[in-house]
Amino acid sequence: MVESMPGVVGETFSENGRRDEKWSIEQSEELYRIRGWGEPYFGINAAGHVTVSPQGDRGGSLDLYELVRALKQRNLELPLLIRFPDILADRIERLNACFAKAIARYNYPGVYRGVFPVKCNQQRHVVEDLVKFGTPYQFGLEAGSKPELLIALATLKTPGALLICNGYKDRGYIETAMLATRLGHRSIVVLEQLEEVHLVIELARQLDIKPIVGIRAKLSAKGIGRWGGSSGDLAKFGLNIPEVIHAVEQLRAAEMLDCLQLLHYHIGSQISCISAIKEAIREASQIYAELARLGANMQYLDVGGGLAVDYDGSKTNFYASKNYNMQNYANDIVAEVKEACEEKNQPVPTLISESGRAIASHHSVLIFDVLGSSDAPADVPSLGEEKEHLILRNLRETYDSIDEENFQETYHDAIQFKEEAASLFGFGYLSITERAKAEQLYWACCRKVYGIVKQREDVPKELEDLEKTLASIYYMNLSIFQSAPDSWAIDQLFPMLPIHRLNEEPTHRATLADLTCDSDGKIDRFIDRLNVKSILELHDLNPGHPYYLGMFLVGAYQEIMGNLHNLFGDTNAVHIHLTPNGYQIEHLVKGDTMTEVLKYVEYDAEDLIESLRQSTEAALQAGNISIEESQLLLQHYERSLRSYTYLS
Repeated sequence: MVESMPGVVGETFSENGRRDEKWSIEQSEELYRIRGWGEPYFGINAAGHVTVSPQGDRGGSLDLYELVRALKQRNLELPLLIRFPDILADRIERLNACFAKAIARYNYPGVYRGVFPVKCNQQRHVVEDLVKFGTPYQFGLEAGSKPELLIALATLKTPGALLICNGYKDRGYIETAMLATRLGHRSIVVLEQLEEVHLVIELARQLDIKPIVGIRAKLSAKGIGRWGGSSGDLAKFGLNIPEVIHAVEQLRAAEMLDCLQLLHYHIGSQISCISAIKEAIREASQIYAELARLGANMQYLDVGGGLAVDYDGSKTNFYASKNYNMQNYANDIVAEVKEACEEKNQPVPTLISESGRAIASHHSVLIFDVLGSSDAPADVPSLGEEKEHLILRNLRETYDSIDEENFQETYHDAIQFKEEAASLFGFGYLSITERAKAEQLYWACCRKVYGIVKQREDVPKELEDLEKTLASIYYMNLSIFQSAPDSWAIDQLFPMLPIHRLNEEPTHRATLADLTCDSDGKIDRFIDRLNVKSILELHDLNPGHPYYLGMFLVGAYQEIMGNLHNLFGDTNAVHIHLTPNGYQIEHLVKGDTMTEVLKYVEYDAEDLIESLRQSTEAALQAGNISIEESQLLLQHYERSLRSYTYLS
């Protein structure tokens, strides 16, 4: 616990008892950019702990570090995914409020009806909470596959809420969506392939159901960033304009043109630049109005996803940020649609968005502990009594001569001497002890050069990576592949910082490595003020004192896309609801045991135990193991099968 010293302003004592006179909470806020990406949900309190305000600026806050400690006392081991459903409620309320404000501002004669794309986070409790929180706004769901449609049909109970049916469809998918209308669902089958038009017409006749149909159009306007290819001629889904006209004519010929009521498009996830959004809605508005002019019974315009999350807090068009806010987004959509419909003398549509990332990202925080660290040698080896090998004398002289004038030249000399030492060792001319000293001297040279470089504004290009070269490696009790797959697969940036000790100066520069035996199981890209940095500023590790890090804004896509690399399974997850008296645990979802992950790859726990028992019996007969040792081994084996896949 951090305590302020009475009568001393700005002076604090850290958890390890060390006095920190120069470092402030404000410096941590700036370093980790928490105000940029975290407001209004995350901050830092006077104790130097991260706080969570699940209701934004309209409610109380929780000390995240103290919450984690309390959860650990309930035998919830790390890594731990903490979900705050109150944030989901706040995000839905804010999104609807922004559209309501835009509709009032532009005197828009229509309404907004949002849907949550189930693909963004299919976890049962999350989807159920979203439906519950969305009820006052008739907030619906979007299904992109048959399994997601099954989730939506069983979960969505809100009268008047929309069920948007996207993705590739077979006969069973379309038939299920149509039959759902008999239960009162307002399901809209969005045509994404021309083959689906024929299926819809055929099934409508067989079932004697008049469906609501939409068309997904490929726009010429393109998104930007990683998902920019979601639109344009080569987009995976949707109909180009000639195909749209062909679909209209097929529906007209079947006397079902009045069933066509929705236009949908999607220009990609995480659209960081508002100009791309404006260009797309301008084109889509024209297509919508033209479809109405052709005789379609147009009622809805679905602008898809794309509403971005500011992961790095820079508020720019950088791919991990956005140069607009939620209100700008709503304003531009409402204004463009109204203008296009007025020009074409057509009624305005009900506006739909599928803003999954913007709704779900903030509500989940992944907490994990650091198991240990690895550092480059820091000490300069002492000079022995015996005369040193020439290569060692050269390295020592290089170290002694480094100054602000020759640091670049001496750095290259140090590299050359290190390589020569490795070569001499390979030929047997240098002992392993001498090689160890050579490497120590090399790292000492690097540290001395870096001490000069970090004070300069003009850093030579070949020295730009020196900070990363000297960085420590902090080992996380975590699998990147399971819990943050986008960080590994597409270099997605997530805000990361310690959840405590933020009133201490972080003196270490580190990259992060996970538990897997894969060299890709690491994080060496972190948010920065202007772009991306290769290290994260962290505190030194104190034996006996746990060090907790948090990865934030991980509520969208990460859980369901995780994989079982090295058989690290799902993490423990807990749902925390803010109450007037603090908080309550609404749901606890235990992470995978070793038995469960082994079952995924076709291993039966009882078979494994029996196989090991037979091996111990054979070893007993051969006299290679005692009965006590065999029983201890079996006990460990069975206990492990029941245990969490992560380290404790």
